[in-house]
Amino acid sequence: MFYRNLIRKVILTILFSFFIGCSSVDTVNKEVVSITPEILVNNFIALYPDTVAYKTEAKSYKWNYEQGLILESIYRLWTKTKDEKYFNYIKKNIDYYVNDDGSIKTYDLNNFNIDNVAPGRVLLHLYEITKEKKYKLAADTLIKQLQLHPRTSEGGFWHKKIYPNQMWLDGLYMAEPFYTEYSVMFNSQNNFDDIANQFLLIKKHLYDEKTGLYFHGWDESKQQKWADPVKGTSPNFWGRSLGWFMMSMVDVLDSFPENHKDRNEILKMFRELSSSLLKYRDEKTKLWYQVVDILNREGNYIETSASSMFIYAFAKGYNKGYLDNKFMEIGKESYENLIKEFLILNDNGNYILTNVCSVSGLGGNPYRDGSFEYYIREPKRDNDFKGYGALILAANEISKLSSKN
Repeated sequence: MFYRNLIRKVILTILFSFFIGCSSVDTVNKEVVSITPEILVNNFIALYPDTVAYKTEAKSYKWNYEQGLILESIYRLWTKTKDEKYFNYIKKNIDYYVNDDGSIKTYDLNNFNIDNVAPGRVLLHLYEITKEKKYKLAADTLIKQLQLHPRTSEGGFWHKKIYPNQMWLDGLYMAEPFYTEYSVMFNSQNNFDDIANQFLLIKKHLYDEKTGLYFHGWDESKQQKWADPVKGTSPNFWGRSLGWFMMSMVDVLDSFPENHKDRNEILKMFRELSSSLLKYRDEKTKLWYQVVDILNREGNYIETSASSMFIYAFAKGYNKGYLDNKFMEIGKESYENLIKEFLILNDNGNYILTNVCSVSGLGGNPYRDGSFEYYIREPKRDNDFKGYGALILAANEISKLSSKN
């Protein structure tokens, strides 16, 4: 009996060690999996094979900036791989909206919504590659919107006609990269002063010297309930608005003329904000919060679209020579942590990005007051395109770091 019990214990010990060993191998394998831009794009196309739209949200089947972000991120990968399936996916999605005469289905210029300019970048890519006139005509329509778009007294684009006298950080990404790329492609030299002015006005009216950050919005009229009665600024620093602004600067610098008098000012703004954001990076996760400067307040949470945008801007800033090695290391570390903690492989074998704020804004109906409580109660959405597109962009730039080092 003694030997029988002894043998049983030995066998159980061996089996326990075996299963623990197998478990450890699985954990290590999960941690060392490299999430490349190809993995992310292939995953997205598998989830949304027909069109870039949320299956249960009717308004996403209209011309909109989220599609523009996703398609721009896939285009960046296509420029590296030249994989035909990526190009075909981009073209199919744009052709769903752009008619042969260049008109854009579901788009109304007279809405003067700055968000609707963002997909114009993809029109320029398609025109450059295919030379099909309809893409140029559609891009011309978006330029016409900017020419007619309502402005502040100093020439800043209103965010939307329904938000009069207001500039939001988001709007810089929606308009300026397209505006710059169009102006370079078609030699519209007179536009560059106007483009630079948008950034200079943001610095003048939305910059906060105490934190080194920028407020989400500014109301020139100071009539909005959310607006500071003296400065006109909204009360908080929303992560994704800062992310849009960071991406706008680093993307505009790609093609903004080297000899323009204001280029260095845009570059300076980019470098200064990059440095300021480091002060608000969470020590544990190495990422950023929904309300960036209030790290430990109950209800605040790590927000992955803003974090992805910052990672993208840091990595691209380093790759372009705008930022030093410190930002390369921070970008890599933050990317690895985001992938490890917030990119989930579900039971169907699909990757799901979690902790993405679905939407935030100012004013409107129901009224959004820009308070801390407002930002943290807006819903999250898994694989929200604003987060997923930014993550693909970040992965593209991170992959360049690997090839450089």
